[in-house]
Amino acid sequence: MNLNDPQALGPLIGVGVAAVFIGLRFLRARKARRLRLEWLWVTPLLLIGMTGFLLAEMPPHGWEWGGLVVAFALGGGLGWYRGRMMTITVDPATHELNQQASPAALLFLVALIALRFGLRQGLSAEAEAWHLSAAFVTDVFVVFAMGLLTVTRLEMFLRARRMLTEARSAGKLVS
Repeated sequence: MNLNDPQALGPLIGVGVAAVFIGLRFLRARKARRLRLEWLWVTPLLLIGMTGFLLAEMPPHGWEWGGLVVAFALGGGLGWYRGRMMTITVDPATHELNQQASPAALLFLVALIALRFGLRQGLSAEAEAWHLSAAFVTDVFVVFAMGLLTVTRLEMFLRARRMLTEARSAGKLVS
């Protein structure tokens, strides 16, 4: 690898940024943070909106829609699994919800980033032979990520709401 070539520095910069991001996530994951049910819908709404704008710019055609459905289903399935790995607790006295990412959830995220990097390299190399457009490959990754993050939030919302209802019911029975 020639480090004087600006094209060669791009992947190295990406790996460096990802390493800093993952390191910061590991540091933040050590402590529990407040989970606000009323705000869990914001990120999915933004992601769905941005994905919609992206797809409207260069709409998929024919079988590409099926590929996007598969990407969303895979992302959603992994998102549900990732959401289940998040620790959610309810304070019995105040009924305040807290969340904490498990180390397994963070390692899962690292594995997904590595998988995405590998798939991107492979798909970029084979895209022409498989008659895939760059826009479609990008759309697949965006829809996958949207499914992953949206369904993670959905799973956390449903579980946290159920836990909060149970905690409130238990509190009423005691008093």
